[in-house]
Amino acid sequence: MIIDHPLLGPRDSAEFTYLGDASLIDRPDWQDKKAACKFYEYLYLRDNPAGEHRELWYHEAGDRSWLVVTRNTVTHEITKVELARSVAKARGRSK
Repeated sequence: MIIDHPLLGPRDSAEFTYLGDASLIDRPDWQDKKAACKFYEYLYLRDNPAGEHRELWYHEAGDRSWLVVTRNTVTHEITKVELARSVAKARGRSK
């Protein structure tokens, strides 16, 4: 599988480590009154969709960037690759 890195161009997926669902970018607020319940859901409850899915990938054997890859879990076709920091900034979650 080839991942078209936004900065480095096409790279073999062997250079990357899969880290799970991209919703992990949206970490719950620890000060929320329901923080314990929200963190439980955040850490342990995951969807396992068949079809298009947004995933976190880490470029371990390269520039060490985090990517959000939109991939079809049935066909493995990649339709979009974004820098995770750009996705987080767009959502107002960057520090």
